[in-house]
Amino acid sequence: MKEKATSFDIAHRAGVSQSTVSRALRNSPLVSKETRDKIKSIARELNYKVDKNASNLRQQQSKTLALLLFEDPTSDDSMINPFFLSMLGSITRATANAGYDLLVSFQQFSDDWHADFEDTHKADGIILLGYGDFLEYQEKLQALEEQQTHFVRWGAINESHPGIVIGSNNYQGGKNITQHLLALGHREFVFVGGADNNSPEFLERFNGFNDALIDAGIVQKHQRAKHWDAISTEHSGYNVGKALVESGAKVDAILCASDLIAIGVLTAL
Repeated sequence: MKEKATSFDIAHRAGVSQSTVSRALRNSPLVSKETRDKIKSIARELNYKVDKNASNLRQQQSKTLALLLFEDPTSDDSMINPFFLSMLGSITRATANAGYDLLVSFQQFSDDWHADFEDTHKADGIILLGYGDFLEYQEKLQALEEQQTHFVRWGAINESHPGIVIGSNNYQGGKNITQHLLALGHREFVFVGGADNNSPEFLERFNGFNDALIDAGIVQKHQRAKHWDAISTEHSGYNVGKALVESGAKVDAILCASDLIAIGVLTAL
């Protein structure tokens, strides 16, 4: 007797992965219409039927959350921003209190990294920490939303991606610390770090910093305060700090966009 066709048979005929077959048969928007139609046509030819019992089993909760870290250039081999490491204990405790396990891994940028955890039922939801260049990252967020993946991210609020975001008031933080330094008598400021849409959190910090200086009359309205660009690494911060020293720039207060930049700047000074 001929054995029943499986999703692996369809995948072989279609020249795609088994997970792609699974998504196509669920009408996932992550699979193009052309590929979905091709897979469904092959499924009909093979008289393939979805195993409802297996499907229901796969849809059971795993009682696990996936914490996915973005790889950051660091001075050691961890590739993890120390700020996110400091959050790990609190996240682990919160998941344990809710009766969940926590799976910690790195974000992978293969085509299906964003869907693999839920599709294979390794996790019921995803926590994203870090993102690199936000303009490039938006495509991944869009895919997560279209897949209807359960996820939360740490970062800046972005109206084009209305999903659940946990973060801090970066604008007010930048403004508060600048006002504090002004009260101490500092008048020559420079901001070190990204200040554009590629780094929205850093941009908000810069805007708070800039507005505080405008309010104090140090920067003219509609102008930008002194700014040295730097990516969020110790090495980049060190290079900026060294350049500031060598340039002889008159500066008595430096605001850094991130902790890694600050460590590098302090090392150079």
